[in-house]
Amino acid sequence: MITALDHVQLAAPPHTESALRTYYGEVLGMTEIPKPAALAANGGLWFACGPVQLHLGIDPDFRPSRKAHPGLRVVGIEAFAARLAGHGAEVVWDGKLPGHRRFYSEDAVGNRLEFLEPIG
Repeated sequence: MITALDHVQLAAPPHTESALRTYYGEVLGMTEIPKPAALAANGGLWFACGPVQLHLGIDPDFRPSRKAHPGLRVVGIEAFAARLAGHGAEVVWDGKLPGHRRFYSEDAVGNRLEFLEPIG
């Protein structure tokens, strides 16, 4: 029986760890967590915020997904969107999900991300 989602892994091109560190750490405010030694040699980075984890794995044939994405629940979505925009990230609002405010953006390598907050 599935009890929780442990993490989401996104791909990234080689040699982009610095840009990813800036985006996920400074822009999104996530904390970088150490990868296990056996996996660290593969490159990439892991980030967490509370129980939410995003793993970024290096893929030499990387192409960002235009449709697939993690949906990240936030508090204070207007301020969060302003934070991203203030760092130069595009914010595209979408009002199609009933009961939620949400927008889409892209990380430093073009991965699609959804940010949403329930209304009320």
